[in-house]
Amino acid sequence: MKLQLNLANLSTSVKESVSDWHWWVSMGQIVLGCFLVAVAFVVFINPYDLVPGGIYGLALVLHNLFPSVQVGTFGYMFDVPLIITALLLFGGTFGGRTIFASFLTPGIMNILDYLVYPNQAAIEALDPTLLLGGTVDLSQHLMLAAIIGGCFSGVGVGIVIRNNAATGGTDITGMLLHKFAKMKFANGVLLSDAIIVLSGLVVIGFGVGLPEGKEAQGLLLSLYSAVCIFVNAKVLGYTIDGASRDKLLYIICDEHSKDMREYILHELNRGGTYIKAKGMYTDRDKEMIFLVVNRKEVRNVQHKIKEFDPKAFVVVTDAYDTFGEGFKPFPEENAMPTE
Repeated sequence: MKLQLNLANLSTSVKESVSDWHWWVSMGQIVLGCFLVAVAFVVFINPYDLVPGGIYGLALVLHNLFPSVQVGTFGYMFDVPLIITALLLFGGTFGGRTIFASFLTPGIMNILDYLVYPNQAAIEALDPTLLLGGTVDLSQHLMLAAIIGGCFSGVGVGIVIRNNAATGGTDITGMLLHKFAKMKFANGVLLSDAIIVLSGLVVIGFGVGLPEGKEAQGLLLSLYSAVCIFVNAKVLGYTIDGASRDKLLYIICDEHSKDMREYILHELNRGGTYIKAKGMYTDRDKEMIFLVVNRKEVRNVQHKIKEFDPKAFVVVTDAYDTFGEGFKPFPEENAMPTE
């Protein structure tokens, strides 16, 4: 009954959205992101047995055990029950966009398999020498394959997340662990990915359970997988948050406080907040300025503070996320959690 109600709410939400052209642009970006993720796995990750975590990393491990089943098909086997579980437990907070992306990505992967490999035997073997007629064989350049695969995957997942969706898989397990084990979302995803990477090391690296004739790849392959994971994480963060992060400044300025105010409001074109403070040594009341700027503005602000009051005290720290006027818009209701 609850599942039917959630599906009905989801259907109503989709009907209301399709009349908005912004919705179509966003869905087009999700399709692009899913395509980039599929290219990353089919062309740069799967042929070289790299296991970068996630459901598709687990799917690759299982494909090595059961070569007749495509990686994308294994992805469906995990995503479908996870999506149904998420719909039952999270309802409206689990958006239709994530369901769309979760079903689209493995589908594109399966289609690409048939486009880039000449026959079924090549698909089962994931032979890089037959990939696109051997024109993209990076068997002797695994580091390059790991870096390119991580870049494509990071950009693709980043585009999907920026449009308030997710590609399913360990994102959903992270949500489940967050709900039932009271674990941070990011830590839940990390735990899931760690288990998958270890399974890849056991099966692909050490050859446990591999069919006869398929050789173990050794420990070194896990190091290339780690490179892929690292690059993916960095590119993903860059895609979601941009090249520069905002900076948070706490400014205690005894002199020329009004000049500082005029500079912030009219030259810097920012807003700030006065916070009442008290010096521990002097026991005097002070006003501390709370200010958020982007990274490029920090140096100019520091020079101005020195100009107004050389004895000022300033603390500069990272602002992980900044929402509101002049910065990022607030996330939509159905946005995925990030921590």
